[in-house]
Amino acid sequence: MTEYYIGLMSGTSMDGLDAVLVDFSQQRPQFIAHHHEPLPLDLAQQLHQLCQLNGDQELHNYAQADRDFGRYSASVVKHLLQQQQLTAKQIVAIGSHGQTVRHQPFGQPSYTLQLGDPNSIASLTGIAVVADFRRKDIALGGQGAPLVPAFHQAVFAEANHSRVILNLGGIANITVLPGASEQVSGFDTGPANTLLDQWYSYCHPLATERFDRDGAFAAQGQVQSDLLARLLSAEFFLRAAPKSTGRDDFNLAWLQQYLRGHEALADVQATLTELTAVSVANAIAGLSFNASRPLEQVFVCGGGVYNQTLMKALQRHLPDQQLLSTAQLGVQPQHVEAMAFAWLAYCFIHRLPANLPAVTGASRRAVLGGLYLAE
Repeated sequence: MTEYYIGLMSGTSMDGLDAVLVDFSQQRPQFIAHHHEPLPLDLAQQLHQLCQLNGDQELHNYAQADRDFGRYSASVVKHLLQQQQLTAKQIVAIGSHGQTVRHQPFGQPSYTLQLGDPNSIASLTGIAVVADFRRKDIALGGQGAPLVPAFHQAVFAEANHSRVILNLGGIANITVLPGASEQVSGFDTGPANTLLDQWYSYCHPLATERFDRDGAFAAQGQVQSDLLARLLSAEFFLRAAPKSTGRDDFNLAWLQQYLRGHEALADVQATLTELTAVSVANAIAGLSFNASRPLEQVFVCGGGVYNQTLMKALQRHLPDQQLLSTAQLGVQPQHVEAMAFAWLAYCFIHRLPANLPAVTGASRRAVLGGLYLAE
């Protein structure tokens, strides 16, 4: 007997929405199908504007984008169902992350904000939606992120292996799976695709693709060591975990304050690629493992795994570790985060706690999310 859930994930890079169909009827979640649709250009522009403090009309624009993203999410779900010849009644629930437009974990008070009206998704698909996963953790004193380490623990941990799961999404984050009964930990390490994509789009305003395919543009440039040093001096890199970040911290305005105005465009792209590699490597170097079970492997997921220039830089800075794709653990890199939100929906329906206080800083474990019924 199947137990189908759908997970929806749109990351910090805002390149599109991933929908995955997952079966939870067995001991470990089983991936069934994946569907991706790029963000419509007008909706992408709305979202990018909402990531900035614009003042006038911001609340109106947020409300419109919230509904638009909800309707877009429902359309993606319906396309996935059509492809798999399934009906709404065969799906227990949709786990929707929504699109983050603000993330202020160090604010007073702290907050995080995702749009994508779950009422619209539920009404248009006929499927119950679980959403708003991050704010319960924040209410408990946590940062509401990263949430995927709990999923990584559920599907990738093995007692006899020490592993790091590295997600190269818009933001890079690591999950430390030390094996045996030792505590799982994790945190955001800094920017990954979000800065790379933003700078690439800035340099190529007429390009049909909004990302640096294979890292080809970065490969044309040379890393500028003085610029890299200035970027690494940013406050976020000096903070101790638990810590999380987003476009609030790492955006074009942030980058441009470090530029001197004479850098070659490809050199900046190369330096941003190196920034991701160095900040990840520094974070991993600061981890402590049992001497009898040192770190053996780093498994990579997220869109950055396909950036050859970035992966080569990471291997150069992590010479003692094997860099492998999560595909070797049974989950394709582009499916991991969307599967995590299907899992979070499953945890909500079954009233299972899904945060890790050691990762987010919350005062206790908790069931995350809220339920939005289709009826």
